[in-house]
Amino acid sequence: MVLLGALVNGVTVVFGTLLGRLLRRIPESMKQTVMNGIGLAIIVLGIQMGFKSGNFLIVILSLVIGAVIGEWIALEDKFTAVGHWLENKIGSNEPGSISQGFITASLVFVVGAMGILGALDSGIKGNHDILYTKAIMDGFIAIILTTTLGVGVLFSAIPIILYEGAIAVFATQITRFIPDALMNNCISELTATGGIMIAAIGLNLLGITHIKVANLLPGILVAVLLVSILYAIQ
Repeated sequence: MVLLGALVNGVTVVFGTLLGRLLRRIPESMKQTVMNGIGLAIIVLGIQMGFKSGNFLIVILSLVIGAVIGEWIALEDKFTAVGHWLENKIGSNEPGSISQGFITASLVFVVGAMGILGALDSGIKGNHDILYTKAIMDGFIAIILTTTLGVGVLFSAIPIILYEGAIAVFATQITRFIPDALMNNCISELTATGGIMIAAIGLNLLGITHIKVANLLPGILVAVLLVSILYAIQ
């Protein structure tokens, strides 16, 4: 089943969130220290991913153009609106917690190389091992995020399943249209561009910055477009 890996990933986030809710009485000082640790780890992960680029100019252009598009269509505001809608639907008594948890968790879980590579493996080879590994990691991260950001983390399972599932379904036909060299270049620049966004999420979690990371997301598509253009003219 081509969507199995994506579904397992989404389900583990749901279970992680539910378990995190049971642990929500953790002392605030402990939550803050844990969140600081996660923030630092996410920054390091993002920096490591950023170094995967073979042409950092593509990363810079992707972020700049992506930021312009994201601000133009107010992507962060749309994410926030979805979070507020969910708050109203479930009657949350924690104002802002669902939107913050939903946005932060969605970005942490969706933006990254493992989701892309794992979904490609699911579609091309029918091998879900990478997504299973990611699912275990995301489940543990969901537990910690939920203790600090609330139940909004649970709803990040929806974009995880849609994103990884779409890539997996597309990947079943991808080898017919995209050469291996182009695919490898796309993954490298996607990883690096996503890594910068991941680092920004870590800085936000530490309270150092207030970067609208969701508004940078179009940069991922821009990176694919730029790599494809360069490949075509070489």
